[in-house]
Amino acid sequence: MTAQLSARPSLARPRPRPGRVGAAPVLLALLGAGVWAVADLRLNLATLIDSAGNAADFLARTVPLDFPPVGELLAMCGRTLAIVVTATVLASLLSGVIAVFAAVNTTPGRVTRHGARGLIVAARAVPDVVLAIVFFRVFGFGGLTGVLAMGLHSIGMIGKLYADAIEHLDEGPRTAIRAAGGGRVQELAAGVLPQVLPSFIATSLHRLDINLRVSVVLGFVGVGGIGMEIAHALGELDYQRGMALALVVLALCVVVELLSGALRRALLGGRPRAVPRGSGISVPWTFARVRAASYLVLAVASLVAAVWGAGISGGQFARAVTDLGPALALFWPPETGGIFGELLAELLVTIKIALAATLLGAVLALPIGALAAENVAPNRAVARTFRGIVLAVRGIPELVLAIIFVVITGLGAVAGALALAVGAVGLLGKLVADSLEEVDRDVEQAVRATGASRTQVFFAATLPQAVPAFLAHVLYQLDTNVRSATLLGLVGAGGIGFYLLNASRVLEFGVVTTVLLLSFGVVLLIELLALWLRKALR
Repeated sequence: MTAQLSARPSLARPRPRPGRVGAAPVLLALLGAGVWAVADLRLNLATLIDSAGNAADFLARTVPLDFPPVGELLAMCGRTLAIVVTATVLASLLSGVIAVFAAVNTTPGRVTRHGARGLIVAARAVPDVVLAIVFFRVFGFGGLTGVLAMGLHSIGMIGKLYADAIEHLDEGPRTAIRAAGGGRVQELAAGVLPQVLPSFIATSLHRLDINLRVSVVLGFVGVGGIGMEIAHALGELDYQRGMALALVVLALCVVVELLSGALRRALLGGRPRAVPRGSGISVPWTFARVRAASYLVLAVASLVAAVWGAGISGGQFARAVTDLGPALALFWPPETGGIFGELLAELLVTIKIALAATLLGAVLALPIGALAAENVAPNRAVARTFRGIVLAVRGIPELVLAIIFVVITGLGAVAGALALAVGAVGLLGKLVADSLEEVDRDVEQAVRATGASRTQVFFAATLPQAVPAFLAHVLYQLDTNVRSATLLGLVGAGGIGFYLLNASRVLEFGVVTTVLLLSFGVVLLIELLALWLRKALR
């Protein structure tokens, strides 16, 4: 009798996992910190109303827009794209090797895996602007500085996603190759690469979009291209030229987004077609195959043109290698310059900017992302409209937003927080829309079958399923905002970035190293906290 009772299924609610119980107070503490940061920075309606006059004045000073001549404009765009494409390809190649050592199923050993994972975290934690400052001392002006700064920093994202893709592959083909006597290289070439190649290509194209926006930031520390021209124009208070070039960057981002989407669909999309009988192992040259091959040839030709357009020469690289040691020695040991207290205070301001911007960005991104999801929006036209808004916001570099808010609200942390909050709508809005569209539609259908309205279906079926993914995306946004808040100080938007730029300009490289170490420590702590929270919320 006792055995029969114990065999009955329990109707009691399952107990929450210990990890989620522990994560709840941490999430509440982060929410409280965000509210405190918003209040402490005085991000309120009164501040915005007081700035309305400055906004109208700024708008009057930007029109009519002053575009450069067509030939000059095409040269700027070509050089920017050349640096961005070369940097992304370099990062993809290096990340492929590092990911093999970082993935648990392909690494030679535990020490190698931890070393590769540590390298990926370090690459992500060091801002690309800091790398550009260091490489500027080694390589001077030119495309090589931008390529190496963007390329090495991109390993932090590409390497992680590559390693995750390898760890989730089907082990069947590798086991079969190993059983047939294949070596390790054959396992990787025939058992791993064909499975992860679609994911690798999608990740690299996504990073290409990000690097295009980053190139504007690097222009402020001397990397050539359209970003440098924007920096020069805004430095001379020529807002008509600066905003015109920013609009060109926005158009470039949209064009690259559309092209990368077409490339993804052409190279990866479509179901595999059946091979006609009698054709052996030869795949017929269908229209889809010809189109995919054409895109592949176009991609290779673009890479060759990019390397040439970036102005990278073997002689420049060889000369720089001999100067690398003395240049790096300038950054050691770390120094405080007698302003360690100020550095700590500005580091706290940087953290407050990131917290406030993440909270405000999440509040803005949730309704916009929901209306961009096809299963939530009233109709497809509304969803496409809000997808377009998200895409347009993503195309505006955060540094340009920071400059606009500096002009409107004045120098300081308010401008940085508002710029990052608006910028978060682009990334977080897209992630929210994707998360809502990926929920189990059967659950929505079941609730709808009971006669529930659209609003009731959203709150009872759609939103609860998407909450864990939404929290994970907000943590990722916080991680990103801490790095971005460090950079916005370059244009006077508050935080420790202002001291970073000043120290590099007056050649106090020991102070640059101190700022870097402080920023690295904060980013690493948030990275570890976000990693633990993401695991607890799964």
